[in-house]
Amino acid sequence: MPGAFIEFRGVRKTYDGRTEAVAGLDCRIERGEFLTFLGPSGSGKTTALMMLAGFEQPTGGEVLLNGQSLARVPPHRRNMGVVFQNYALFPHLTVAGNLSFPLTVRSVPADKVRERVQQVLALVRLEGYEQRRPTELSGGQQQRVALARALVFGPDLILMDEPLGALDKQLREQLQIEIKQIQRHLGVTVVYVTHDQSEALAMSDRIALFQSGAMRQLASPRDLYERPASAFVAEFVGQNNRLDGVLQETTAGRCSVRLGDGELLQALNADAAVPGEKVSAWVRPEHIDLQIGPAPADDGQAVKNSLRGQIGELVYHGDHVRAHVALTDGAQIITRCSRAAGKRLRPGAAVTLRFRREDCRVFAQQPEAGA
Repeated sequence: MPGAFIEFRGVRKTYDGRTEAVAGLDCRIERGEFLTFLGPSGSGKTTALMMLAGFEQPTGGEVLLNGQSLARVPPHRRNMGVVFQNYALFPHLTVAGNLSFPLTVRSVPADKVRERVQQVLALVRLEGYEQRRPTELSGGQQQRVALARALVFGPDLILMDEPLGALDKQLREQLQIEIKQIQRHLGVTVVYVTHDQSEALAMSDRIALFQSGAMRQLASPRDLYERPASAFVAEFVGQNNRLDGVLQETTAGRCSVRLGDGELLQALNADAAVPGEKVSAWVRPEHIDLQIGPAPADDGQAVKNSLRGQIGELVYHGDHVRAHVALTDGAQIITRCSRAAGKRLRPGAAVTLRFRREDCRVFAQQPEAGA
């Protein structure tokens, strides 16, 4: 297999000699890919990015670019553009001055500097803003300038660390689309860090999900969402419902789970759990059909689970309604209904929840720390 554009080989990082901020990271990033490091605070995603940038040095392992180790290459020699959440613009320079800086330190001729500055301003839709200073720009405009500065010298790679975290939701979603469009237009490789799962799903070609210094899954957004590799991934990415029980039997990747109220659940055994193990079953709200009253006859097209419950809360979300349902064993389930269906629902109503076996994934429960 040909070498990756960027490769982490067994990369470790510890600051105190005991706790590993990054533990044995193996990851290949292809040229032109938009890869996101996703995870909660303290999961190691930013530390991994900083080692790629050269601002941190690995405790063990190595980082390679085009098959060459970066161990002895200082940050300013790595030809990488970096965009931070706080923009890091020079407040005393104009927009043109901020964009010119990476070129002038590389001894680019003045006429080429002006040409390139105009090109990237057009790319981020800031033509006419050349003489403004950062304090005269909105947060979104400042972030566009920061992105343009990272692009202006034609880097091999763009590194982005929580670049949209300080912006409001509407502007953040707008810039997500713009950044992705620019990346596709230029074909540049991007490694992006965020704790926002929606942002990662919307922008990435692949997502590396981190937890406690380790990469738990590396997959496309669709696979990460629909085929999580662990209970942590199932819980962290998107909204999900958890049902605890005991595995009864398993055959060819399918299994049955006995819930606390005695109901038997049909699901996929995603974790090679064995009969008798305590497990958690996960099913997403959009995969659940909510019906008032008892369950109708099975249509025979797929194995469907039927659970009885009572509506607790109905939460209006504009384009849909979320119904919070209490099952007979006390477990809480969230379902997603259309506005039209939501109008027919009332708190306290008895309902049946139905979902396919293929939409329910089972994982063995991990023992709690100290147990």
